[in-house]
Amino acid sequence: MATIKERTIEFASIQLDANIIELDRQEKFNRAGWDKCSKFGILGLPIPLEYGGSGADIMTTLQALEGLGCGCKDNGLIFAMNAHLWAVELPILTFGTADQKQKYLPKLCQGEMIAAHAISEPEAGSDIYSLKTTAVREGDNYILNGRKMFVTNAPVADLILVFATVEPLQGKKGITGFLVEKDLPGLAVKSLSKMGLRTAMMGEITLNNCQVQIENRLGREGGGFGIFSHSMEWERGAILASAVGTMERLLKRCLDYAKTRQQFGQPIGKFQLISSKLVEMKMRLETARALLYQFAELKQMGKAAHLEAAMAKLQISEAWVQCCLDAIQIHGGYGYLTEFELERELRDALGSKLYSGTSEIQQQTIAQFMGL
Repeated sequence: MATIKERTIEFASIQLDANIIELDRQEKFNRAGWDKCSKFGILGLPIPLEYGGSGADIMTTLQALEGLGCGCKDNGLIFAMNAHLWAVELPILTFGTADQKQKYLPKLCQGEMIAAHAISEPEAGSDIYSLKTTAVREGDNYILNGRKMFVTNAPVADLILVFATVEPLQGKKGITGFLVEKDLPGLAVKSLSKMGLRTAMMGEITLNNCQVQIENRLGREGGGFGIFSHSMEWERGAILASAVGTMERLLKRCLDYAKTRQQFGQPIGKFQLISSKLVEMKMRLETARALLYQFAELKQMGKAAHLEAAMAKLQISEAWVQCCLDAIQIHGGYGYLTEFELERELRDALGSKLYSGTSEIQQQTIAQFMGL
């Protein structure tokens, strides 16, 4: 019987790889691919069956996502799904009320709703807890005012998890999460154009006296710090599972090319400088996979894995970028051409060193766990 990874590779390679060059050029969301993934079960992998999910454990989930990256070349679509899954679905599952879970999770798992996570601001990126967006309680409602930046899925989102402070003087203790639906008055979204992951929509959100009912507060008032910390552990540890699969796909492509491309009367793989790059790509792939599975094993046992999440995020993102650079170099001038798709792979990979905490933030986190 085929493994979940093998089944996902087969599904993705057949169903998801059409017209990506044009979608990337137009910066167009791959809604058809999104719907196919929802039917296959990707969007609800770790969510219990009772809420419309697949009920998969974390190791199975990450193996499926690894297969997705191996079979699908649309890194933007994959990134959009990961943002939807780790930064919104899991927080609702963990911190949501029974009504919130029943209201939102089935639609999110089935792809009927697209979710976004809004915490970054124009002046609050790595220093996330200095955010300025406010939430003022008025009876059974909160009035939200502020701006959010770099919000993945914002232009196509039906539900946005917005973080705001109910008491600025309390710092991170005042931060609170709110589930904001797209049609609320006072909510405006502006699309942002970017270098890579162009099939994942990104936007800036403006909240102008946006009224949110108290039943749409996620968790307790002032509990946003715990929600964000929880989602960051999962996101950092799991969001690049697909990148491990992508690196495997790139390595296979480069090996095939190195064995068949002839120069100076022999395959270029016979030249040490080329074979060394391929060996380094293999080493990066296996190291990345080991760190990913180490994170998964700890979460499978119900243990905290903030350190392991940071190590996985750092290693996989840096390895992914370098593998893309090596793939382009191995293919020479062809690797630089749009139609060969390797230049897009590099553009997509570069963002991984920025989102979910920059590489520098991951290094700082790891250093703190080392007692530095």
